[in-house]
Amino acid sequence: MSGFIQGEDRFQATLFPERLDDYVAEDSAVRVIDVFLDDLDLSGLGFKTEPNDMGRPAYHPSTMLKLFVYGYLNRVQSSRRLEREAQRNVELMWLTGRLAPDFKTIADFRKDNGVAIRLVCREFVMLCRKLNLFANAFVAIDGSKFKAVNSRDRNFTRAKMKRRLAEVDASIDRYLEQLAAADQAEPAEDKTRTLEDKIAAMRKEMARLKKLEARLLDAPDKQVSLTDPDARSMKTRGSGIVGYNVQTAVDTKHHLIVAHEVTNSGSDRRQLANMAKQAKSVIATEELTAVADRGYYRGEDILDCDKANITSYVPKPNTSGNQAKGQYGRDDFLYIAEDDEYECPAGQRLPRRMTSQEKGKTLHRYWASGCRQCPIKARCTSGKERRIARWEHEKVLEAAQVRLNQNPDMMRIRRATVEHPFGTLKAWMGSTHFLTKTRDRVSTEMSLHVLAYNMKRMMNIMGTKPLIEAIGA
Repeated sequence: MSGFIQGEDRFQATLFPERLDDYVAEDSAVRVIDVFLDDLDLSGLGFKTEPNDMGRPAYHPSTMLKLFVYGYLNRVQSSRRLEREAQRNVELMWLTGRLAPDFKTIADFRKDNGVAIRLVCREFVMLCRKLNLFANAFVAIDGSKFKAVNSRDRNFTRAKMKRRLAEVDASIDRYLEQLAAADQAEPAEDKTRTLEDKIAAMRKEMARLKKLEARLLDAPDKQVSLTDPDARSMKTRGSGIVGYNVQTAVDTKHHLIVAHEVTNSGSDRRQLANMAKQAKSVIATEELTAVADRGYYRGEDILDCDKANITSYVPKPNTSGNQAKGQYGRDDFLYIAEDDEYECPAGQRLPRRMTSQEKGKTLHRYWASGCRQCPIKARCTSGKERRIARWEHEKVLEAAQVRLNQNPDMMRIRRATVEHPFGTLKAWMGSTHFLTKTRDRVSTEMSLHVLAYNMKRMMNIMGTKPLIEAIGA
C-alpha cells in the first residue's frame, strides 16, 4: 500500500466503456450553452443553415457558435487555442459531438457572421427580459477604453506627427553636421558610408511621414492608425491608449449588460440618449431610469431622454470660469419663471434683453443696466455687466438637477453597478483586450464577451439547472 489514492490503469480495457455524457456534470455550463443555442432559430438571425449541394460539407452554425460561446465563457478567445481545445477538451467534445474545426474555419466564421453573432447576444438579453429580470427598468450607463490591435507607435495624431517630423528633421541635421566634421578631419570611408546610410534612411522616413501626414489631414478626425484603421488614440487615467470606447447600459438589480456599443470616440458626451434609448428598446418598457457620470452631461441628450420618457440622473460638471476667479457662478443667480428674469446676488433683476442662435440652440440673454454702480461688481464680473445665457429648454436641465439633489445615492448606485462588468471583462480578456481589427469585427468580439458575461451572471443568479429549465420552458 502506498498510502495515496491510486488512479486507474490507463491500459485497462473495459467491456462497457463510459459514455461521453458521463464525463459532463449535470450542472455544467456547457449544458446551458447547448440548450440555449439549440433553442434558437439560427436561420432567422442570418446564419446559413442550409447544407451545400456540392463540394465539401460545412460545419453547422450551431456547432461553431457552441465552440465560440464555450471559448469566451472560459477565457479562450484565440481561434488557434479553440482548435486545440476542441481536440482535447472533454466538455467541448461533448458540446460539438467530437467535431474539431481547424483555426482558419473558426476565425472565418467569426469574421463572416458578425451581425448574426451580435443578434445571438441580443437574444440572450431577450431571454433575461422574458424571465422578468429587468422589471425595475433602471440602468447605469458608462464607457471604458479597451486596447485595439494597434500599438501607439503606429497611430498618428497631428501633434504626434508634428513631433515625429521635427525629430527626424533634427536627426538629419545632426548626421549632416557629423558628416561635414568627418570630411574636414581625416577621411574615414567606413564612418562616412555609415553616416550617409543613416541620412538616406532618415530621408526615406521623412518621405513616408509626409505621405502619412497627407492621409492624416484628409481624415475627418485628423488621426490615422496603420494596423487597425478604426482604432483611435484616447485619453485614459495616467496615460493614453489606442483602442475603442465601449459603452454599456447595465441593469442595477442583477448587473446584467442590457445594451452595449463599440465606439471609436474617446468622449462619452454624446452617448447618454443613445445608450438609454437602446436599453429602453431592449427592456420594452414605457419608462426607464438611467444614471451616468458627469462625462455624459449634455443638455441636448438630457432633453432627448426627457422626450423619450427616460428619467436621467447625470451630475453637471463645474466648468465656470468665474468661480475659478473667485467670482459668483451661474448657480448664484436665481431664475424667476413668472417674470422671465434672473435675480443676482445683489438683489437686482436681470431682464431678458435678446435671443440668439448658437450651434443650433436658441439662447435667451439676460443682464441688468445698473451693474456699473453695483458695490459687489468686482465679485461678479470684470466686464461692463454680467450676462446670463439661458437655453430655451433650461427648465428640463433644472428639473434634472433638482432630481439628482433629492437622490444623492444615485452616484453610489452607478459605481456599484457599472464598474464591476468592465473589470470582469478586462480580466477575462487579458492584457491585450481585443484580438480582431476594424470596428465591425471588434463589435462582434465584444458581443461574444457580453454574451459570456451575461450567461455566467445568469447561472450565478438562478443556478444552472433552473436556467436550463427556464430556457426550455
